[in-house]
Amino acid sequence: MLGSESEKDKMIRGEWYNANFDKELIDERNYVKDLCFKLNQTKPSDTRIRKRILIDILQNVNFDTVEILSPFMVDYGYNIEIGEGSFLNHNIYLMDCAKIKIGKHCFIGPNCGIYTAMHPFSVEQRNKGLEMAKPITICDNVWIGGDVTILPGVTIGEGSVIGAKSLVNKDIPRGVAAAGNPCKVIKHIGKEIFV
Repeated sequence: MLGSESEKDKMIRGEWYNANFDKELIDERNYVKDLCFKLNQTKPSDTRIRKRILIDILQNVNFDTVEILSPFMVDYGYNIEIGEGSFLNHNIYLMDCAKIKIGKHCFIGPNCGIYTAMHPFSVEQRNKGLEMAKPITICDNVWIGGDVTILPGVTIGEGSVIGAKSLVNKDIPRGVAAAGNPCKVIKHIGKEIFV
């Protein structure tokens, strides 16, 4: 139908959209997942080839200072920003149905999942393929330990540290250490010196 809104438009605006049965979104996911597969089959020592593939996956990232280890997976790629000096360890999944913004000098440990999508509680609605996505922001200088899960709509404040195996389902303020399931603030980070 002419003039009707696409499911992609609804996804970008943060409304309920059909993720599972929309050809445009399926084609976009298949395209970038093929690129991720190619990246994940490329030898780590083939740095020039890896960089070219990563540029195709993540057009909004400067790979002169950003490092991403394989395996690595995204849903679309175009909804991801990663600031300079950031490092993503092995087995990161960025479910970027909404914007995922990772700041400068962030360290993300292995086996982390950053998930923007959520589904209706209603079985009938889920079976129709509906979902909604909320953006995730990880501010500058954040360190996220291994096996951390970050859920839709979360912001992690500048300079904070998230302990391994945490489930982050609410915003975390700046300058704190937080951990647990659900993730909670443990302490404020001062100017400790580790020797």
